[in-house]
Amino acid sequence: MEEHTGSDAPSSGRSDTRRAADLALLLQQECRQLLELYKERESFLCQHVPEGGRLVIPAVCEEVITSADQVGHVRSALRGCLELLECLILQEVEQMGQELEGEYETVRKTVKDRLGHLLHSTGALLENGEGVCPPSPDYQCNQDEVEGPGSFANKMWTYRVLLELIHWTDSAAQALHLLHSEREAEQQQQEL
Repeated sequence: MEEHTGSDAPSSGRSDTRRAADLALLLQQECRQLLELYKERESFLCQHVPEGGRLVIPAVCEEVITSADQVGHVRSALRGCLELLECLILQEVEQMGQELEGEYETVRKTVKDRLGHLLHSTGALLENGEGVCPPSPDYQCNQDEVEGPGSFANKMWTYRVLLELIHWTDSAAQALHLLHSEREAEQQQQEL
């Protein structure tokens, strides 16, 4: 099954690392679009900056030195982001009493699906055991983390989740680009 990445170039001639890097870039753009749509819906958020550190803190590999290790580290963080996104979706659907069907919800679904695809793609790139970090602890979706439905705290938490998605998809795009460059250089050396 071929994944359309929005590029005019056919994907059949590109390497798996290139496709994964392109997918990460596309996902990052969609995460930014999702944040903008959320800020349009919750216009008062433009005046606020969410407080707090990272929501996703992946388990640290023994030594993150190779580009494959970096991809493994970021992949661990992306798994945490997917869990946060699933929790966010659950909370939003519960608050509304039903799944809405606007542009925000459409982009949110696209981000979730692409994030799952990126996790699968990066896992396939690291099948030979390189870049394997210990899994991050599963995120427990706790309704008590935020104060009541529609509350300011809940909206700020959603804002933080969307910023987290942007941060880690950017990190994934960078790590995958580096891995692609290294693997491409190795392949060219072998062909000489």
